[in-house]
Amino acid sequence: MFSSLNKEMKKKLLLLRHAEHEAAHLHQFIGSTDIGLSEHGRRQAASLISLIRRYRPGRCLCSPLKRCLETIQPLQGISTEINADLREVDFGSWERKTFDEIQQSDPETVNQWADFSPAFSFPGGERLEDFLIRIQRAASTFVSCPEETILAVTHAGVIRALLCHFLGLHPRQYVLFNVDYASLTILDLFGGKGVLTGLNHSCFSEDTTSWDTLFS
Repeated sequence: MFSSLNKEMKKKLLLLRHAEHEAAHLHQFIGSTDIGLSEHGRRQAASLISLIRRYRPGRCLCSPLKRCLETIQPLQGISTEINADLREVDFGSWERKTFDEIQQSDPETVNQWADFSPAFSFPGGERLEDFLIRIQRAASTFVSCPEETILAVTHAGVIRALLCHFLGLHPRQYVLFNVDYASLTILDLFGGKGVLTGLNHSCFSEDTTSWDTLFS
């Protein structure tokens, strides 16, 4: 494995989760819902300037959702491209609900989600297969970029799915990774394979581990 990786030109992928979104929706499933940052989130975004510039990304791609656009806004001088494949999964009727609320009202569907079959669809929302196709497209975009360092501003669910893709893990193993608000996850890419070199690099230390922060 390592010999095959060494034959590929290394590329660095910086996956930035957006800063904390509006406080009224914390601990809710927020996927396609387009909300902005909280006051604390805006402070987090401002603190990222020196961290991001340290890596000197040659290209920046960003989810079209407001919480990502507001996160990258303080980084003046970095040209940003909108990439729709980087948007969070659409939870459908689960949007703006907590995990406990969903578990109590629809436990059978929650169990189906846990199986992570590509055929599963969030009620009234996105099918997992379609979400994973978007992840594969985004991964191909990163691999084909000529720049050596790429920054992607996106969401926790997308970052977890990209980690599974590049590390060769089954998508259901996304639960192995906790991704904090306003944090960098760093991968060294060798063609279509990746080596995880950094997780939760940020200027803040926050414990956000819970079912309802696995995505947003």
